[in-house]
Amino acid sequence: MTGRYVIHLPVRASDLARAKVLGRTAGRALGFLAVVELGGITVSAEDDQCVRHWVFCDRTLDGGRRCVLRADHVTPCAARLAGRRSL
Repeated sequence: MTGRYVIHLPVRASDLARAKVLGRTAGRALGFLAVVELGGITVSAEDDQCVRHWVFCDRTLDGGRRCVLRADHVTPCAARLAGRRSL
C-alpha cells in the first residue's frame, strides 16, 4: 500500500468534450489544495472506464511548475491561466 487514496466522483456529461470541461472546472476550483493533482485528472465513458482521457497537459515547466492548460492545447505551455495574477 502506498498510503494514498483516490476519490472517484462520478458525474454525468453528455459527451467527451463536456466531460473534459467539467473535469477542468472541478480541478481549477479545487486546485488551491496541495493534495489535488491537476495533471492526474482524467475522464472516461461510464461503460469503458479503462479508456481514460487526460484533462490537463501537466508538462513540467522550468522551476518545477506544471502546465495548467488543457491536454490537447496547441499554444505554448503555461504555469497559470492568462489574465490571472499570482497570489
